[in-house]
Amino acid sequence: MSDPSPIAPDTSARPRRARPGSRALMASLAGLVLLALIALAAVLPVPFIVLSPGPTFNTIGDVDGVPLVEITDTTTYPVSGALDMTTIREEGEPRSPLTVFGALVAWVDPDRAVLPRELLYGDDETTEEVQQRNAVLFSTSQSSAIAAAMNTLGEPLIEDVVVTAVVEGTPAFGVLDAGERIIAIDGEPVRAPEDVVEAVRARPIGSTLAFTVERDGEEVDAEVVSAQKPDEAGVPYIGITVGINYRAEFPIVFALDDIGGPSAGMMFSLAIVDKLTPEDLTGGGHVAGTGTIDPAGAVGAIGGIRQKLAGARGAGATVFLMPEVHCDEAAGHVPEGLTVVPVTTLQGALDALAAWRAGDPLPTCPAM
Repeated sequence: MSDPSPIAPDTSARPRRARPGSRALMASLAGLVLLALIALAAVLPVPFIVLSPGPTFNTIGDVDGVPLVEITDTTTYPVSGALDMTTIREEGEPRSPLTVFGALVAWVDPDRAVLPRELLYGDDETTEEVQQRNAVLFSTSQSSAIAAAMNTLGEPLIEDVVVTAVVEGTPAFGVLDAGERIIAIDGEPVRAPEDVVEAVRARPIGSTLAFTVERDGEEVDAEVVSAQKPDEAGVPYIGITVGINYRAEFPIVFALDDIGGPSAGMMFSLAIVDKLTPEDLTGGGHVAGTGTIDPAGAVGAIGGIRQKLAGARGAGATVFLMPEVHCDEAAGHVPEGLTVVPVTTLQGALDALAAWRAGDPLPTCPAM
């Protein structure tokens, strides 16, 4: 009896092994794709802004050897400790947009915030326009800080009419500058913003208006020829906005000029009060804070509260004054060792500092 014929093994169901060369090629291709994605993420712009903790500045201290708030020609008193104004750093402005990689890195950092760019910039707004707007807000905050402090102390105030902005391409552009005090128009004294509007509109389109302004401490004359206001037939205009600048009867000078926005107003007011009163507001302690201020002393909302809390604690502050409206936003984000004190007015901030010096209970946020 013969042996059965041998049957070849069935290998159809067995997986075919990739050759070593194929695996290496696939790995190389995957690596190249990954590198390409990383490179793309590093350069591909996204319409977001990153807010990070910025530097702090002691408003009762010096900046490069110069008092940040300098008061002369009146009685001042010694100060101690720190009254820090807080700032935020911003990444992703129009001329230097944020990348995908930058946004992802910031997203996982609890001290940073990623926001849509449209919240801070208009559709066609340039970096330079935003910087100019923030510079005007910063200057206005200083004026309001002086008014709030003087009103709180019962000191007299001087109100000046000033150019707050000049629109590019209008008759006044290149003739008048933001920040200049308007003294007179055609020899008539200007005492209120309404006087400027009335002077321009009382003359026919094409009239030459002779402005007397204070520029760099000197009175100068400047002529502006009015034109028709766009989309308003028969209405003359020159292309400026005007407002009130407040000042004391003695010089108060601020050393910072490269910080934007209005959020340092309350801290500026506290610095002025501290230097003009015998009571040492901080008692030698380290206080930081933020908040806009209006001439009546009301403290208003700001941006980047979480980043400012982190920046304040990083600088060594133990007490942080902030607008009460931010209590919910700050909840759960207060660094260890920092006591947050919500306020609504300049007087409320002064009262809180007095309670802190005395060891009395401080105002608190309900959610904290």
